Amino acid sequence: MVKDQIRQNGVVTLSWQPLSPLDGRYQPQVKELGEYLSEAGLNRARIQVEVEWLIWLVEKDLLKTGKKLSSAEKGQLRALVSDFSDDSVSELAEIEATTRHDVKAVEYFVRNKLVEMSREDLAELVHFACTSEDINNLSYAITVRGSLEKVWLAKAEEVLTKITNLAHELASVPMLSRTHGQPATPTTMGKELAVFAHRLSRQIEKARSQEVLGKFSGATGTFAAHLAAAPDVDWATESKNFVEHLGFTWNPLTTQIESHDWQAELFTTISHFNRILHNLATDIWSYISLGYFKQIPVPGATGSSTMPHKINPIRFENAEANLEISSAILDSLAQTLVTSRLQRDLTDSSAQRNIGVGLGHSVLAIDNVSRGLNEIAISEGVLMADLLENWEVLGEAIQTAIRADVARGESKISDPYALLKELTRGKRLGEEELLAFVNGLEVSQVTKDRLLLLKPQTYVGLAESLVKHL
Repeated sequence: MVKDQIRQNGVVTLSWQPLSPLDGRYQPQVKELGEYLSEAGLNRARIQVEVEWLIWLVEKDLLKTGKKLSSAEKGQLRALVSDFSDDSVSELAEIEATTRHDVKAVEYFVRNKLVEMSREDLAELVHFACTSEDINNLSYAITVRGSLEKVWLAKAEEVLTKITNLAHELASVPMLSRTHGQPATPTTMGKELAVFAHRLSRQIEKARSQEVLGKFSGATGTFAAHLAAAPDVDWATESKNFVEHLGFTWNPLTTQIESHDWQAELFTTISHFNRILHNLATDIWSYISLGYFKQIPVPGATGSSTMPHKINPIRFENAEANLEISSAILDSLAQTLVTSRLQRDLTDSSAQRNIGVGLGHSVLAIDNVSRGLNEIAISEGVLMADLLENWEVLGEAIQTAIRADVARGESKISDPYALLKELTRGKRLGEEELLAFVNGLEVSQVTKDRLLLLKPQTYVGLAESLVKHL
C-alpha cells in the first residue's frame, strides 16, 4: 500500500512500501499472525496485563485502599482489550511520541481510560510495582502462545494431515529406494511419506505441550518495591497466583526479565520442524524430477517465461527458502534470548520483535508445501518401470537367504555376500539372468522356491504395514 509519493529530480519516489515480503507479496498467507505478533498485537496484550493487574489489586485490596470496581467498570476496562482497534493504535502512538517508551504509553493509555470513567482515584494502581518486563514477558507469553495455538499449530496439523493421508493412500505402491542416490532395496512411497509424518508429528506434540513461563516480581526479581509499599502482603504468592490466573507457569527465580528459556525451547522445536519439512520438500522435488510424481497443471499458470512446456515444482522450492529463513531467525532468537548481561540488558527487546518474522516464514513455507501436495499425483507406471530395470537390488535378499541356509547347515556356500557382490555390483541384471543364477544355487528347495518368486516390486518387506503405525 502506497501512503504517499514524493518527486525528486523529476522522478516519483514511493515514500513507503512494505520492506518485508511477509507484509507485501505474502501477506494473505500470514496475516493471521499479525493479530498476535504485530506491534499492535503486543500492545493489546500489554493492555490486557495492565488491566488484569489493576483489577487484581483492587479486588483483593492488597494495598488496603478500600476501593472497589463494579462489574460494569471491570467490563469497561476489559473492553480496552476486546475492542482494541486502529483508533487504539493511533492513540497509543500519540502517547508514545511524548513518552518515548512503549510500555509507559500503555500505562498512560489505561490511566486515560480511568479518567473517562471518572475513576482517577485508581490511577496510581495502574502499573503498580511493575517493571516494564513484568508487563512485557506476560504480553509476549500471551501473543506467542496465541499465535502458536491459533495459527502455527493449525497450519502444521493441516499439512501433517495431508502427508498422513497421502502415506496411507500410497502405502502399497512399491518404489525403488535410492540410498546414496543409487538403486537400493525397494520400499513403498507411502512408507517413505509416513517417515516424515511420524517425524513431524513428534515436533508438533512438543510445540503443543510447551510450558509457557511468566514472572511478575519487579525490577530485579526480588519484590523489593512491593515490600517497601506493603510489607504485610505475601507478594510471591500473589505473583504466582496472578501469573497462573493468566494461564501460565510461574517462574519464581528471575532477574528483571523472565529468562526466556521457554521461548528458546519453543523456537528450537519449530526450527526442528522446519528442517524436517525442508527434507520432505527436497525429497518430493527429487521424486518429481525422477518422474515418480507428476505435476498437475494449474489453469492459467506459467512454468517458464520462455519454455511453455514446463511445470516447475515451485511450491517445494519456495518452501525450502522460507524454511531456511525461518530457522535462521528462530535459531538466532533461541541463542540470543537465553543470555542477558547481569540483571538485564536490552538485546531481547530488539530480538523478540522478530518473532513474527520467524514464525511467518514457517507458516508461509507450510502453506507452500500444503499447496504443492495438492498439485501432484503418483505415477505408478514410472515407479514400476524403474523397479523392473533394477533386478539386481534382489541381491540383498538372495545373499541373506543363503546365509540363513548356511547357518542352518542346509548350504555349504562360502561367503554368500562376496558371491552376490561379484554378480551384481555395478551391473544391471535382467529377470532371466537372475532367475538362472538362483536356479543354480546349492540351497534348500524351500529357499530356492521362495527366491524364485521374488520380484523387485514385491521385495518391500513390511513397508505397507508399517504405515499403520501412524
